[in-house]
Amino acid sequence: MTTDIPTHTLNDGTVLPQIGFGTYPLRGVEGVEAITSALQTGYRLIDSAVSYENEHEVGEALVRSEIPRSEVLLTTKIPGRFHEHQLAVQSVEDSLRRLGTDYLDLVLIHWPNPSVDRYVEAWQALVDVQERGLVRSIGVSNFTEAHLERVIERTGITPAVNQIELHPAFPQVEMRAVNERLGIRTESWSPLGRAKQDGPVASEAVLSAAEAHGVEPAQVVLRWHVQLGSIPLPKSASPERQRSNLGVFGFELSEDEMAAITALGRPDGRLFGADPDTHEEM
Repeated sequence: MTTDIPTHTLNDGTVLPQIGFGTYPLRGVEGVEAITSALQTGYRLIDSAVSYENEHEVGEALVRSEIPRSEVLLTTKIPGRFHEHQLAVQSVEDSLRRLGTDYLDLVLIHWPNPSVDRYVEAWQALVDVQERGLVRSIGVSNFTEAHLERVIERTGITPAVNQIELHPAFPQVEMRAVNERLGIRTESWSPLGRAKQDGPVASEAVLSAAEAHGVEPAQVVLRWHVQLGSIPLPKSASPERQRSNLGVFGFELSEDEMAAITALGRPDGRLFGADPDTHEEM
């Protein structure tokens, strides 16, 4: 199956699909099968990380899918423990070997690790590997406004992407506005929410929109992301669910529906955004 997915152009000219595929916690034989299925279903943006411990699986899935490397955009992330410059460079080089490729499309700093406070050094390392041609685009994950402004001020280079926890129960209105002001594309991890904790997919606002458009509730939530301009990264090992999650471009939510879904958000964002190097969702 192939799918024509609309795209966004990043601030460095790189083009990303408006939806991608998250790979945590897909590992082992089942992980390879799930990622292969996602590629064959039509996903072309694949999100991985050193901390997910599945870069080998992503690389093997790409080979098994028989999709040309040039048609797939591979993302990985350097973990907080590798923020020293040379360790960050080595992290990228090691990821290339594990993924079996000679370049990466997008590399992110997984989180700022503020207690160590070397994320500017890690960012400079990404600037350097980009200049070497090992990476096409560079960005960050879980950065706040202060973190973003600091790396931009110190290096003069603005991240292309900031991947943050974003879903209807945590709509990140302020952080999305910061990213937009700085020209940074927002990506969304846990785009459907943490079901046991907040359950936005089962909310009345989502269910009523799903009924009105004749689609699944999860498709409504993913469409909400698309219309916000963020790039959701849903994850599923089920081929049926993978196909369903891609089916978000044939309908459009009204302004009232968008507002009702955004209104699900809790004001206490501090309940969310746990350390992505250790949190079970990351």
